[in-house]
Amino acid sequence: MNYQADDTIAAIATPSGSGAIAIVRISGDKALEITREIVGIKPRARHAHICSFSDENKNILDQGLVLFFPGPNSFTGEDLAELHCHGGVVISDWLLSTVLSLGARAAEPGEFTLRAFLNNKIDLTQAEAVADLISSGSREAAQAAFRSLNGTFSDGVEKLQKNLTETRAHIEAWLDFPDEDIEPAQVQELGARLKDNIEALERIDSSAREGVQLRDGIDIVIAGPPNVGKSSLMNRLAGYDAAIVAKIPGTTRDPLKEHLSIDGLPVTLTDTAGFRASNDPIELEGVRRGKQAIERANHLLWMVDVRDELSVSLENARKYCDIDTAITILQNKVDLVSQNTKLFDCEDLTVIRLSALTGEGVSILREHIKSLADFGGESSGTFSARSRHINALQRAHENITSASKELLSNRALELAAEDLRTAQSALSELTGEVSSDDLLGEIFSGFCIGK
Repeated sequence: MNYQADDTIAAIATPSGSGAIAIVRISGDKALEITREIVGIKPRARHAHICSFSDENKNILDQGLVLFFPGPNSFTGEDLAELHCHGGVVISDWLLSTVLSLGARAAEPGEFTLRAFLNNKIDLTQAEAVADLISSGSREAAQAAFRSLNGTFSDGVEKLQKNLTETRAHIEAWLDFPDEDIEPAQVQELGARLKDNIEALERIDSSAREGVQLRDGIDIVIAGPPNVGKSSLMNRLAGYDAAIVAKIPGTTRDPLKEHLSIDGLPVTLTDTAGFRASNDPIELEGVRRGKQAIERANHLLWMVDVRDELSVSLENARKYCDIDTAITILQNKVDLVSQNTKLFDCEDLTVIRLSALTGEGVSILREHIKSLADFGGESSGTFSARSRHINALQRAHENITSASKELLSNRALELAAEDLRTAQSALSELTGEVSSDDLLGEIFSGFCIGK
């Protein structure tokens, strides 16, 4: 990332294309100077002014609103201005070009939020929550991201850090005065504190894992022989006719992908061409693409006709799938036979009997999909999180557990103190107190420009 703290940056903060309003955002030392050149007045802090916007040659290009937020009381912690013009590519690009010609440079992706982080307006978990809120795939995911942005995740980590610091202080005080005897009751008291810290960490970890599920969701592929109801199931789960359904074998050729939400869990569902032996090059290409989709998926729903022999269906599923692919067998069309919908196990695989046509048994499948992601539903304490957060929490948990063992079982005070220091270092990675330039580049490069 081409980041220089003394630059003034600018970008269009609204989506490209036509719309009612477009916003050009400016942040940095020259933000007020550039804004005055364009609007002809010195805007009052945190007040909306209706102004004419002029380019560098004093040609009036539009009329709109200007807002000015002096640092450090702004989103970025710097002087920040927003120019609200009429939406449309020509006007917004013209206005941005004017801002750049007056001394600003084009912002990198996520650079406004990066500056907020570097100027201590938000921590790293809150910065990531900004991107998660923008890209949330369900209301539940949006609520979780807002909680993280509002500090729920950070506050829990900060409280845990404070408790660990107090525990470390006691242990290191004993190390500083080795001649003083340590009462067993004191050791037990600190052991109880560490137990409380472990339990607090486990609660944070549980909420974080739910947040990861809400953010990342699960990628599922529906595959199987032709005409077993794969596209019908896709439409049933999507809630509308996403896929063409016909009795003609081979109707589906290219994988068809739909994004849906099951009780808040984002699900990417892919319908594939029917898998069978064929000399048709187009059909063979469809099968090849279907196999590629299976390789990328978290789980495969292998659909068959309930009237087919189950053992043969299991054999075919394994033949077409990678050995590491998790599989659920769906026996469809129970409406044509005298069998009830149900979920059961067969040869270490889960089997579900249902009818994509009538919807019977689909609720069983929905609950099964949630269980595949270990998703119990979004709760009031869930906050958005990422895989790196889970990794850091796991390392912190291991080190606090080790510290407890060294303290209570071995009376190894130096080792216990070092374990706690390592645990706190892992927790500091969450909020960005300890971070590398590579990590920051990876996180903020995924943002949109203007945020």
